[in-house]
Amino acid sequence: MISQVLILAAVVWPGLMLLGCMFGSVRKRVGGLLWCGPVPALIAGILAHEGTSLSVLDSAFQISLGIDQTGRILLIAASLLWIAAGIYSPAWFRKTAMKNGFVTCWLATLTGSLGIFLTSNLMGFLVFYALVSLPAYIFVITDGTPFAKKAGAVYMGFALLGENLLLLAFVILAGLTPPGNSDISEVVSLLPSSPMLPIVLVLVLLGFGMKMALLPMHFWMPPAYTSAPIPAAAVMSGAAVKAGVLGMLRFLPMEVPLPAWGNVLIWVGLAGAFFGVAVGLTQKNPKSVLAYSSVSQMGFLAALIGTGLATGDPGVIPLAAFYAAHHVLVKGGLFLAVGVAMECGTKNLGLVRWPGLVVGLGLAGLPLTGGALAKLGSKTPMGYGLEAVLASLSAAGTAALMLHFLKKTLTAHHSQPEKAAPAGMMLPWLAVALACILLPWALFPLSGMESPPEVFAPMTMWKTLWPILLGILFFLFLKSRKLPGVPCGDIFSWGATPKMMASGLSFVMAHVDEILKKWAPACVALLLLVICLTAAMIRFSH
Repeated sequence: MISQVLILAAVVWPGLMLLGCMFGSVRKRVGGLLWCGPVPALIAGILAHEGTSLSVLDSAFQISLGIDQTGRILLIAASLLWIAAGIYSPAWFRKTAMKNGFVTCWLATLTGSLGIFLTSNLMGFLVFYALVSLPAYIFVITDGTPFAKKAGAVYMGFALLGENLLLLAFVILAGLTPPGNSDISEVVSLLPSSPMLPIVLVLVLLGFGMKMALLPMHFWMPPAYTSAPIPAAAVMSGAAVKAGVLGMLRFLPMEVPLPAWGNVLIWVGLAGAFFGVAVGLTQKNPKSVLAYSSVSQMGFLAALIGTGLATGDPGVIPLAAFYAAHHVLVKGGLFLAVGVAMECGTKNLGLVRWPGLVVGLGLAGLPLTGGALAKLGSKTPMGYGLEAVLASLSAAGTAALMLHFLKKTLTAHHSQPEKAAPAGMMLPWLAVALACILLPWALFPLSGMESPPEVFAPMTMWKTLWPILLGILFFLFLKSRKLPGVPCGDIFSWGATPKMMASGLSFVMAHVDEILKKWAPACVALLLLVICLTAAMIRFSH
């Protein structure tokens, strides 16, 4: 009973804060209390018992909630990041008032980001996936610049396209079971024997691949993250994008070997891992560097998931969730570090430089960090062939990219040498940096990996150390060379299709933006409309 209350509170509490924004007096105060929203989810992630489940609403709109090993790993990491970013936001916006639309959409995205880790049926997944995807448009266009508006248009285009592809996949999946039974695990277990398997896999891989920014569907991510305010970019890159990762873990049938599909995911993922590093090294804006790092890391995660799909190994699921949880904290924390560096003078940059170095290289697998645990966990599924070699080389690329990020971040410091960042920004950054190191060790038992003593063996540490040393040499080699300039978003700036998408949506989005600025609760109405439409389509598909 207590576990059910905790799980329900994890979703209901931020939802109530969101509904409270319909009242002006509440909306004015809730901006300083954003950190409160994820607290029940963190408590649920720590204390709720696995296997606990409950359902809310009636049969037509039933949303089933529960917690399992995968959801717990991601929920704890995401909750911590949302709390830190919620503390960070008022300090970031201290010079300018936090917009009502920003606060409303923050809470909507928060509700979706936490709910997606707890839902266990198709209806619930659609609801929370819409919440985690669509409101974030406001984050992207907050600055109001032409670049931000174009980035927002492309982001919304991909979000809507991905939603529609997944809706079609879910309608097909719902048709595999009797009416009223839409449990995700049961539906997916019937998929391998269905003649609709190829169609569903294509829709699932495309829909969630867009959210993960897999190559070549990646180009919405760098402009979106570069345009968004620091705290919003932190939660988008750290927590929100993991909805795509979780979607693949939930909806790909890992129990049955599908070599052809798995190999496609492996090679597309590895291509994205190297592409993200290659283009990221040409970027000058540290936020753009981090965005391309996310493209690279999501590619590696896709390759890891592909190994499980190819071999029919469900043991890859907790490993991928563990890797994703570490990425949640690292990427979110490094975005927070960018804002701190912008407020610090040269004499106070040490609190960005040294923690940032450990956290950034931890993403590449620095021994004894959480990243080393994540990298070690991925070595067994990757095997010892070409994929394993490429995975190690991608870690070397990540090390070089993180050093490039630190270089660009530290040059963006405040002009006053003695200037210190506000405590409301510095403390969340340092707390997340510490969590990057400590939390993976606490989550270690849930990952299904080797026992901790083997992690300290010299040969084990060497496995994750040599790619970092190679990455350092690569960075030093590139440091004295002039690299070609690649615009942020690459295809976003070069290709005709993104330009057509942006121009086609910009008019509509501009008017939507004006409406939302005047009446922030319209966000809620829009999302409720989307939810009702998707619920109706699933209801009448039987």
